[in-house]
Amino acid sequence: MKIISISKPGGPEVLQCTEVPDPHAAEAEVVIEVVATAVNRADLLQRQGVYPAPAGAPDWPGLEVSGRICEIGKGVSGWALGDPVCALLTGGGYAQKVAVPATQLMPVPTNISLEDAAALPEVMCTVWNNLFMVAGLQAGEWLLVHGGGSGIGTMAIQLARHMGARIAVTAGSADKLERCRALGAELLINYREQDFVEQVHAHTQGRGANVILDIMGAKYLGKNLDCLGYKGRLVVIGLQGGIKAEINLATLLSKRGSLYATALRSLSAQDKADIVASVLQNAWPLVQTGEIQPIIHCRLPYTAAAQAHTIVQESTHVGKVLLTVSRE
Repeated sequence: MKIISISKPGGPEVLQCTEVPDPHAAEAEVVIEVVATAVNRADLLQRQGVYPAPAGAPDWPGLEVSGRICEIGKGVSGWALGDPVCALLTGGGYAQKVAVPATQLMPVPTNISLEDAAALPEVMCTVWNNLFMVAGLQAGEWLLVHGGGSGIGTMAIQLARHMGARIAVTAGSADKLERCRALGAELLINYREQDFVEQVHAHTQGRGANVILDIMGAKYLGKNLDCLGYKGRLVVIGLQGGIKAEINLATLLSKRGSLYATALRSLSAQDKADIVASVLQNAWPLVQTGEIQPIIHCRLPYTAAAQAHTIVQESTHVGKVLLTVSRE
């Protein structure tokens, strides 16, 4: 089968189309004939050589796919050959086929195309797990989402809105902020022109944010703690702003705040299965009814992976960038 591999650490130009043997389903696994995959920030970090695939995962990138089941391993029940599915992966989605534990499969909602379903698994599992399973976001609480126009951001706005939270977002352009408003964000902050700490405190009468979903890491750590309200929860899920920063424990103590740092990819298979099951029970019906939908920026052939990485790297997108996979 054909894959998009990383020839060496570097820029988008190091992505190349190569061939490897087809995967086969081990016990409790299925093989998916891939129709589409999506580009995530983790893919860019892997390409740059700073986020290698975990042991046992394919060396090529791709954390989510959609397609049809073409092989079923021993011990798998409830699925049949040809079933349209999407799936959360540990890696290997930039390929014509991929093997995945059956516990990480999700049925494609009837109102979403098989291709577009590739935009759902990673963002829905990440957002649901961090906002509700980890941070315990409640109706009426204020959520601050950094990078509101990203795939994670657009899904976080939709899920938090549905659960009754009030939402503040940061983004770098008026167009992105308007898209966030249309999805349900209430407080729109242009981080290039405004101080998000001042804006959040002014809009919440000084109470601050109850939950902050952060993709920046070190660069925003101090300001996030300043922005946090009493018993607030800061959840760091990305490191776009660096990996090392000092923390003012006095600020955290005075607010009785909590700091979480999470990564979905490195979780055990059982932990991923638990998250997928919770998403299917609590959030997937909202996609089925159309209350939640994947926001797609563009669809490109998987042979244009370098172009897709450039789009995500330059942050010119709103929502997800998909790669469609051909059989040729």
